[in-house]
Amino acid sequence: MVMQVNRYSSCLRVLVLLPFSLNAGPLFDTHLHYSAADARVLSPQDIIALLDDNGIRYAVVTGTPAAQTATLYKYAPGRIVPLLGVYRNPNDKISWLNDAALPSAIEAELKQGSWAGIGELHIFARDRHSPVLRRIVEIASSRQLPLLIHGDPAVIDTIYDIEPQQPVIWAHAGTFPYPDLLANYLQRYPSLIMDVSMRDQRIAPEGQLDDAWYELFVTYPQRFMVGVDTYSLSRWQDFDIAVATMRGWLAQLPGDVAAGLSYGNAERLFKKSK
Repeated sequence: MVMQVNRYSSCLRVLVLLPFSLNAGPLFDTHLHYSAADARVLSPQDIIALLDDNGIRYAVVTGTPAAQTATLYKYAPGRIVPLLGVYRNPNDKISWLNDAALPSAIEAELKQGSWAGIGELHIFARDRHSPVLRRIVEIASSRQLPLLIHGDPAVIDTIYDIEPQQPVIWAHAGTFPYPDLLANYLQRYPSLIMDVSMRDQRIAPEGQLDDAWYELFVTYPQRFMVGVDTYSLSRWQDFDIAVATMRGWLAQLPGDVAAGLSYGNAERLFKKSK
């Protein structure tokens, strides 16, 4: 599908930077990490204070190890949407595909916790036929739990070959975040939704919303969500700036489209409400 860009309408979009209280409603952040390194510096109280200061009503959080997410969820179960992270330490980001015991461990943890999904799973095209991935997809599908996938387009194809109805959140709008490619995948897979965390500079270079991304969001207003992606401690420390940047380009979308991206689409996926 080739995007048809209305240049005239795009030139009328003006970025207005206003304080949060004046220019936007609550956000539903769908891509946060709270890991052991973060917890040594930032307490659960600190995290919730950051969410409060930035108008974030709900936050989807994963962590390494998963116990960090569980701790944060227990502190604020009304705010945190916990995803089951499968990495015990940072090295598992690479080696998890070779851990034959991992699917059983995931099943055991799902029986004990209040997990709303599984991930983030980092996997690229060369590893897409992993038996471990296949079994995790089957586990998620049996419970209708979303999978947060950081991976190539071929990985998404493989997941939908395994389970055609599986809810998948494609982290960062994929590894090749080109609007035409993303539109093609949204047409192929009705259960696919994308978070656009860490794509602000592509979406709105120098703060101005790109025409192709504008048309993509307007064409598929129910298929995108936003997130900061606190992949490191420094990202938590720059959290206010990241949220302000995100709000800046959201403000350039039509109101109903912006409301879906900023809150409504995640609210529907995770069955939450304001």
